[in-house]
Amino acid sequence: MSPINRDSDHLNTLRDYYAKHRALPSYARLGSVMGFSAKSAILKLLRRLEEAGYIRRTPDGEWSPTNRFFERPLTDAAVLAGFPDTVLDTTDNPVLIDSMLVKTPSCTVLLPVKGNSMQGAGIHEGDWVVVERCSTAADGTLVVAEVDGEFTLKTLVHEGDSWTLHPANPGYPILRPKQSLTIFGVVVGLIRQYGGAR
Repeated sequence: MSPINRDSDHLNTLRDYYAKHRALPSYARLGSVMGFSAKSAILKLLRRLEEAGYIRRTPDGEWSPTNRFFERPLTDAAVLAGFPDTVLDTTDNPVLIDSMLVKTPSCTVLLPVKGNSMQGAGIHEGDWVVVERCSTAADGTLVVAEVDGEFTLKTLVHEGDSWTLHPANPGYPILRPKQSLTIFGVVVGLIRQYGGAR
């Protein structure tokens, strides 16, 4: 009987270690982290993960994670916010979250949200918006803009011959620039951390 392949379990152990330490364990520590006593078993595992595209050797000979290392499983079923449903098994098409939100890394920044002027759009204080830097945006786009010298997060709306910025909270006024309005970037994603995340 052939031994059970536990490479996926070992990969997840390395992922958890990386999430905590922001680095892969040294070769000397791998044995204790992975529960291996034989150095040959450690080396075989590393080579299998390398062949599968999860890790790679750096020019200095260190092991480093690849983009595939950070992929997360994608389920077949969408989660229902109404009545409960069974979450199906994951597909064979994992997703790299970064690739979903970031089209151009050199133009993308994360900005923390302060205040509640956009709560009607589901954006709350403490969230992080993923913003792609650009100088123009279409009518109705959620943007970060500099208005009369101050930065704000609002919906860009074209009114007559001018552009305005609309909040998603009736307690806040529509911003009509007195001097200048400069688009900093377009919001392309939202990150929210809940109690269980660290």
